[in-house]
Amino acid sequence: MKGSVGELGEFGLIRELTSRIGDTPAVRLGPGDDAAVIAAPDRRVVASTDILLEGRHFRRDWSTAYDVGRKAAAQNLADIAAMGAVPTAILLGLVVPAELPVTWPTELMDGIRDECQVAGAGVAGGDVVRGDTITVSITALGDLRDREAVTRAGARPGDLLAVTGWLGWSAAGFTVLSRGFRSPRAFVEAHRRPEPPYHAGPAAAALGATAMTDVSDGLIADLGHIAHSSGVRIDIRSAGLDVPAQMSDIGHAVGVDPLHWVLTGGEDHAIVATFPADTKLPARWRVIGQVLPARGSVRPQVTVDGAPWERDGGWDHFGSGG
Repeated sequence: MKGSVGELGEFGLIRELTSRIGDTPAVRLGPGDDAAVIAAPDRRVVASTDILLEGRHFRRDWSTAYDVGRKAAAQNLADIAAMGAVPTAILLGLVVPAELPVTWPTELMDGIRDECQVAGAGVAGGDVVRGDTITVSITALGDLRDREAVTRAGARPGDLLAVTGWLGWSAAGFTVLSRGFRSPRAFVEAHRRPEPPYHAGPAAAALGATAMTDVSDGLIADLGHIAHSSGVRIDIRSAGLDVPAQMSDIGHAVGVDPLHWVLTGGEDHAIVATFPADTKLPARWRVIGQVLPARGSVRPQVTVDGAPWERDGGWDHFGSGG
């Protein structure tokens, strides 16, 4: 498709984007009216929203529009799964410059649509606006299917700490890209297109998970939210963490301890949860620690092998590294 967004116009762009959307059972009425209609059999809707800003959350010289679409959808749908819910639909808010080639937003939509299909959700609608900087805003919706939401506040002393999905892969890929390389490809692709284990969230809820989150800002940072919300100490056993040999090779080449990526790297969107100690976990889950009391001078916190993590790490949008 040739031409710019400005040449196509707002309604022409909307037609191009909506023509790429497929059907999904949860979306009873999709784009084309004043609002969408989404099925909510549980009569409760789980909702989450995120924004990706060009130059801060993605770079067009590192990622294609399709990559950005997959990533934008994934990071929001992972939040729905981390509540123990099943993703149902997303809404897209898109800001683009008028001179942007039309192929960019259409390929973005292809990525969003395909990631939604992986999660079992649909694109229900959205809005497009002209602006100076590409901005992608996603609102994701989900259904609890008659279960209670698994929040960050339910971890209890004695619980197991377990994770499913990749940890540190996106951070390793970001480091590789930052140094001007494009391989090892598996880690670069993990940064461009995270692959959250969507099924694991509802499955963990069914197993009796007491607290849960996805790893978006880094394992220690995200477990810190659980520790403070639950009033507990969470201890990670480094021996239980998976550090692939190729990640170790990358770390050796760039002078980074790969354990730092695993503990503090975000954007993999693995699912981490706490479970009662007698829970029989499927093989996809790795036990990586335990929940301990936070009594006396021991405040709610996350420790690694019994000691506080003294090094920097984790994502803060308003911090020095955010």
